[in-house]
Parts: sequence; C-alpha cells; structure tokens
Amino acid sequence: MIQKNDNLKTKCVTEQRSSYFCGSAPQTAARRTGAQPLGCRIVETDGGVGKAQRLNHLSGFCSLKAALLFGLACLYSSAWPALVSAAPGGTNKLDSLDLTGAGRMAGASVSASATNSFVPQPLSLADGVNLALQRNPNILRAQKDLEMAQGVIIQTRAVAIPKVNFGGGFSAAQPSDVDTANNPPVVINDQVISPGFYFGPDKNWVTQLKLVQSLYEGGRIMSALRATRLIKERSMLDYQTAVANTVLGVQVAYYDVLLAVQQITVQEASVELLTQELADTTRRYNAGTVPRFNVLRAEVELANARPKLIRARNTYRISKNNLVNQLGFNVPKEALEDIPLTLSGKLVAEPYKIDLPQAIALALDRRTELEALRKTQALRKEDIVNAKAPYKPSLQAFGGYDVHNSILSSDISDEKYGWIAGVQLNWSLFDGGRTRGRVVEARALYERVGVELDDAGRRIELEVRTAYSNFIEADEVLKSQEKVREAAEEALRLSRTRSESGTGTQLDVLGAQTALTEARTTQILALHGFSVARARLERAIGINIPKP
Repeated sequence: MIQKNDNLKTKCVTEQRSSYFCGSAPQTAARRTGAQPLGCRIVETDGGVGKAQRLNHLSGFCSLKAALLFGLACLYSSAWPALVSAAPGGTNKLDSLDLTGAGRMAGASVSASATNSFVPQPLSLADGVNLALQRNPNILRAQKDLEMAQGVIIQTRAVAIPKVNFGGGFSAAQPSDVDTANNPPVVINDQVISPGFYFGPDKNWVTQLKLVQSLYEGGRIMSALRATRLIKERSMLDYQTAVANTVLGVQVAYYDVLLAVQQITVQEASVELLTQELADTTRRYNAGTVPRFNVLRAEVELANARPKLIRARNTYRISKNNLVNQLGFNVPKEALEDIPLTLSGKLVAEPYKIDLPQAIALALDRRTELEALRKTQALRKEDIVNAKAPYKPSLQAFGGYDVHNSILSSDISDEKYGWIAGVQLNWSLFDGGRTRGRVVEARALYERVGVELDDAGRRIELEVRTAYSNFIEADEVLKSQEKVREAAEEALRLSRTRSESGTGTQLDVLGAQTALTEARTTQILALHGFSVARARLERAIGINIPKP
C-alpha cells in the first residue's frame, strides 16, 4: 500500500546578509586594531600638534535616508518571493509538493539516525513497504536530491527576477594628490593671497540603493522559466524511480523471509519423519525382524537431513537481517544471531493475467526512467538556448536612490541625494570563440541524451521480455506442482503400510520420504518464484507504484 501526503513541504530559507558602513561596531573594531575609525580625521592645529577630532561629517551617510534605503532593501528581499508566488503563473508549485515522502505514513518524517524503536510486529508486506518509504536510505537520499533540485530551480529562475543592490564607499587622498588650478597671487589688505581651485575634495563618500531588472538576455529569461518546470518534473520522476526500486527490494526481501520460514517447516517435517523411521526401525531390530543394516541406514538418512535444517535456519536469520536493512532499521543491541521479527504474510499465488505486447506498451508509457530522460533531453535543448545567448545583446533597466557628498564643497557633510534611473546595454562582439565552443558542447550533449533515450527504450523492452518469460516459467512450475505434494504424501503412507505388512522394504519408505521432502521444497520454491517473478514484472512494467 502506497499512500500520498502533500502536507509536508520543503521550505527554503534565504539568509539575509547586511553590511554596516557606520555605527559603533566598526569603530570599536578600529579601536581594537589601532586603526583610524571611519569618520575621524587628524587636524593640524596652529601649534603643529595633531589631535583626534571626531566630526559629524558622515551624518548624511548614517542619517535617516541611509536607514530608509537599507530598510527598503530588506523589505524587498523578504517580500519578493511572495510577490512571485502571487503573480499569475508564478506560483512555486514545488513548495507544495511532498518532497520528503514521509507523509506516506502517519507521523513526522524520520531521519536515518532515528531508529530507537524496532520493527512493529507482526509485519505485513504493506506495512513493510510503507516503513521502507519512510526510513530506507535510498529514499532518504532521493529526498535530499529533491531538495537539491529545488535549490537548482531557485538558481535557474534568478535570471528573471529583479536584483536589489545596496552599497557604499569612502575614499580619502592626500591634499597634494588632488588636482588644483593655481591663479596669480593677489594683494588684499596688504596680505598676499594665492587663490586656487580644487577639482574635488580630498575625501568622498557615496551610497546607493539600486534595483536592476533584466529586460532581454538573448532568450535566457524564458529559457530559465521553462527549465525550472523541467527540473522540477525530472526530480519528481527520479524520486519515483527510487520509490519503485525500494518497493521491489522490500517485496523480494519479504518473500525471502517467508520462503525461509517454509523451508524450516519442510526440513523440520523431514527430520521428524526420519526420526520416527529410526525409532520404528530400532524397535523392529530389537524385536529381531530387521537386520542391523536397516538401523544404520535410518541413522545415516537422519544425519544427512539435519544439516539441511541447520542451513534453512541460517537462511532465515540472514533473510530477516536483509529485510530489516531494507526497512532502514537498526538491529537492537540486545538481539544476538536471531532478530526478533515475525511476519503476518504468506506465500500465495494470486491469478495475474497480462500479455507481452500490453506489458511492453505499459512499460514504455509508465517507466519513470524514460520520462526522466525525456525531461533531460528538453533541458539539454534549453542549454543550447543559453549557450547561444551571448551572440545577442543584454539589456537591463535600473532605478534607485543615491546619496553622496558634494564634489564642489570641501565640507564632507555637504550631501547630495536623489533618485536615479536608466538602462544599460551590453553586447559581446567577439569573445575568442568561447560562445561557439559552448554551443558545440550543448548540441553534443543534447544529441547524446537522444542516444541514451533510444538505448533506454530497448533496455526496458528487454527487461520486460525477460521478466515476462521468468513469470511464465514460475507460473508453469507452480501449476505443475499442484498435485505432487498430495501424491507424495499418499506414496509415503502406502510405503509404510507395505513395510509394516512385510511386503515393502525400508528403501521404499526412505525413498518416499525423500520424494515428499523434495515435493514440499519444490512447491514452496514455486510459490516464492511466482511472487518474486510477478513483483519483478510489475517493476519492469512500472506499475508497482502509482503513476506520478
């Protein structure tokens, strides 16, 4: 039983990082390092002695305007994802998907290390499958692959989303490094003055909040939107493939445990029959009706049967360990060689009818591996579009707010501010052949996926044909064993009756016992083979899980 639950959502948290250009923190750090803090300068007095004089010349930089710019940047960063989701056609459907698969059973998702409780018992096949979908390491890895795919989606669609940049800078230069225009000296009030004009102050600062929106990127914007959909669909198909493989693994491991249980039952019955035969032969030998040879023969047959029982019990222990591993549970530390695990299922052969052409058609339609390759082929086609994008121009529009000191004043606190807007165009006319190389690479990868897609179709058809042939074999073997067990049991009863009446031999009884054990073993192997062959056929067709 495979259930779906869309309640769990994988959320992506975006970290907001901010840089502070003024305040106590940078100045405190400056005091620790001995550097001159931002906003301080050394002023030469008439006595020639330098003293630190903290000026408020950056009041505009750390003023309400700068705080407002920073607040707008933070507000935009937090509000934009909601705006994208609310826009027509902009809903992020991946956020509403059950990416973890933990909703298939009640309760929260379980990590690989959360294995304090052991397997609930008795365990049915449906419960085992659901537990594996919650705890199997392959499923947990597939869930992380889904989260990685979501990160790729966020990166891919970023080209279509506006960018907000907030930054600033401060620079200082020696007065001698500033260009000046010297005029002839003049005498004013008996004082000689040498007037001059400075081309800008020796200290400058600027801060900007700018929003940049790409208007045209050579086709990359629409390609990114198509690629996000393809990546999401392919990641879900890959997850479904992991689920299908896990379901098959649990089914086979479960059937192996059931087979081991039946083999123990058969071998225990064989040992019990041979033990009874030895006791009966010993009684007859003591009565003088049979030779010592018959007793020795019965002892040898019993001794030969016991190793088979020992091996059957060992197979049972190993198969339980394998099943527990498939479910993703840790074996309890107190458990020794035999894991405390019981199953509620039985080996049964339910009628299953399907013809080969129908099976192949279903496989080519439902197998997630093929559909995932088709999505990959479409993504490689989008890569060609992205590779060709540098052949075309790139156009962006920008707007924002600017605050800086006046270049016509020596007072650094004399600030100028206002809105800015514009467009910018970039076009690479020659890049040394790099774009052409990328286009060649992208086309080769696209054609390679086409080859892989054709090969995958042939391999899946071969897999279906092989699984179907194995299923037909298992079905025919099972049908051939329907009456064998009853006949072997009747043959053993008749051989014993003849032996007791003196018309039969001990060899007839031992032969009948061996034939009964073989018949029982063949029957349970046929049931196991039928169940496994059917599970593998359903996996080859792609119907062991719901179609995504």
